[in-house]
Amino acid sequence: MVQREWLEKDFYKDLGVSSDASQEEIKKAYRKLAPILHPDANPGDKQAEERFKAASEAYNLLKDPAKRKEYDEARRMFRGGYRPGGFDPRGGYQSAGDADAGFSFGDIFGGGGAGGGGAGGFGDLFEGLFNRQGHQPGAARRPQRGRHLETDTRLTFRDAVLGTTVPLRITSPAACTTCHGSGARPGTAPRTCPRCNGAGVISSNQGAFGFSEPCEDCRGTGSIIDSPCADCSGTGVRTRSRTITVRIPPGVSDGQKIRIAGKGEAGMRGAAAGDLYVTVHVDPHPVLDRSGQDLTVTVPVSFSELALGTTLSVPTLDGRIGVKVPAGTGDGRIFRVRGRGVPRKAGEPGDLLVTVAVKVPASLSADAAEALEKYAAAERAGGFDPRAGWAGA
Repeated sequence: MVQREWLEKDFYKDLGVSSDASQEEIKKAYRKLAPILHPDANPGDKQAEERFKAASEAYNLLKDPAKRKEYDEARRMFRGGYRPGGFDPRGGYQSAGDADAGFSFGDIFGGGGAGGGGAGGFGDLFEGLFNRQGHQPGAARRPQRGRHLETDTRLTFRDAVLGTTVPLRITSPAACTTCHGSGARPGTAPRTCPRCNGAGVISSNQGAFGFSEPCEDCRGTGSIIDSPCADCSGTGVRTRSRTITVRIPPGVSDGQKIRIAGKGEAGMRGAAAGDLYVTVHVDPHPVLDRSGQDLTVTVPVSFSELALGTTLSVPTLDGRIGVKVPAGTGDGRIFRVRGRGVPRKAGEPGDLLVTVAVKVPASLSADAAEALEKYAAAERAGGFDPRAGWAGA
């Protein structure tokens, strides 16, 4: 997104807060909107998806106090009536005596990106427009980094807990394999632009302000390619399909995003590539569940097993284990098996929590019913009352 679009957006409105909202209010507003507008909660709803993107973009800028300050300053200056010589925030700058001498904000500022996927930012806006720091001769213009990419992958419950490696097929702009991203024909190399001495911009003074605009000869890149690569037409980038092997760390959760640095869209003419963000979707397990770093499982048992005691065979992610249940165990008791939960990056893994739950038979055979009646009689004779002391009894 170019900086002109930054100024035309109302990030406060996108989050539903006032321009004097505190950082905490901004954070709360985003946390309230994000789960409501998230694409997972609104499958197929393009309007909700666009609102989610707008809210995320707004939060990413406003949560940074320095960027927020520059954004506020720019809005006050460009929307508050500062118009030397007929300045138009939506159409460009025109000198007082020549209505046809205007030039576009896109030409002044270049093609920056709001999400980290391109050159630019509010620091560049003020340095370029008002020459705050000035461009020294020979100073290189910031490379246009490639955009970030997003994709999804689906994992089994076991792979999500223990970690795995997955191949991902990506179709996107990537570094040209012929020129290796330089944009120049093999055997040649780009040369420094003689007009701007590699700065990528031409500076001039108009009144009290210093203005900078992209060099027309090199189009703001600071270099000229005399013999462009035939395969990528000098851009250093070609759209192609590639397979990326991604290591999924142990313990990822459903919906979690993993950042793979430098695996996004390739930058122009050898500039740094963007990042790849992989959203993980986890399939449920037939019997196991997860609570933070612990795994949980509920094992059905009979009354006799709890009363007499037993050893249960309990499934885990790497085989079955035996869990001893002592005689007289109550229904719903939880047994903790140390170290059988979710691995941690540092420290001990979580635990396996085994809950025992009595399962009552829907019907009894004649022999079972007779035996149970005898047991009930013996139970009463022994003085056992399951409701003794309960509800005032």
